[in-house]
Amino acid sequence: MSNTTSSDPIEPDPSAPPPAASTERRRALRLVAGIASLLALWAVWQVLTSFVAYTDDAYVTTNFVAVVPQVTGVIVSVNVANDREARRGDLLAVIDKAPFQLVVDQRKAALQEAAANHKFVSDDLAAAQNRLAAATAALQQAGDDQKQLSLTAADVVSAEQQATMELAAAREAVDKASQSVARQEAIVAQAEAALALAEWQFGQTEIRAPVDGTVNNLSVSVGDTASAGKALVGIVDAAGWRIVANYKENYVRKLEPGKAAWVWLDTHPWRLYRARIEGVSRGISRGPDQDGILPYVAPTTDWIRLRRRFPITLKLVDPPSDLTLYMGSDASTLIFP
Repeated sequence: MSNTTSSDPIEPDPSAPPPAASTERRRALRLVAGIASLLALWAVWQVLTSFVAYTDDAYVTTNFVAVVPQVTGVIVSVNVANDREARRGDLLAVIDKAPFQLVVDQRKAALQEAAANHKFVSDDLAAAQNRLAAATAALQQAGDDQKQLSLTAADVVSAEQQATMELAAAREAVDKASQSVARQEAIVAQAEAALALAEWQFGQTEIRAPVDGTVNNLSVSVGDTASAGKALVGIVDAAGWRIVANYKENYVRKLEPGKAAWVWLDTHPWRLYRARIEGVSRGISRGPDQDGILPYVAPTTDWIRLRRRFPITLKLVDPPSDLTLYMGSDASTLIFP
């Protein structure tokens, strides 16, 4: 006889939810919790950004001065090296002076000739004026003689006619001499202007630094031709350093010149530098095909469209003396509006 153990089947709890319903409830709770977390994060972000304005779309810049020759000629010496500092007035390069010196000599000779001719016609004018004065006196004398002397009518008429004709001729000579002097004065003025221009061009053969700064990307060598109106040397201005930060348009109304800011420089990481707002741009270009006078900040990245951003100009406050800034380097800025 074998012993067999039998057990009664377990009755399910009628109050317990079915397994599928429990899973759906857990999913719904997780979804609600996720949405609530996102809303909470959004609310915290809105509160935070009302007190803190941050952007990493910023860069260091300054004025880049393109030194442009005013005359064309062959470069005979280069007096500066690439990436070296230059002071205002330092000699950068020299253009061959010989052709310009020849022009100066030619203009001087032309001025001397014009001055000599002017003296000649001036002497003619003086002689004509003396003749006019003599003719005027002769006519006056003829009138006086008629009153004082018992001359015949024929003699009186003859003397007055001769004096009158001489006076007319003298006046004509004065007019012609005056016109010659005026023309020659104009020629002298033109010669003086031409000489002044030639001397100015001669002075422009020495190309000097217009500002303090650093020579950048120098590619000039002896024997090259400098062309008037074409940039020859570029200088990174040492006096115009600033940080331009592009802030979203919803921040702009809170930012005002003079407010404090903090700057992180990628060239000098792990340190914040004090700064202040120098200016807030009042306009940007809506497209990149403008004339370049208005700044253009692209509102898109590779795959998403961003809000419009406006350039904010910052300037460092009491930067360290050993701080070296680099034009075009990245930066991040933090402002408490």
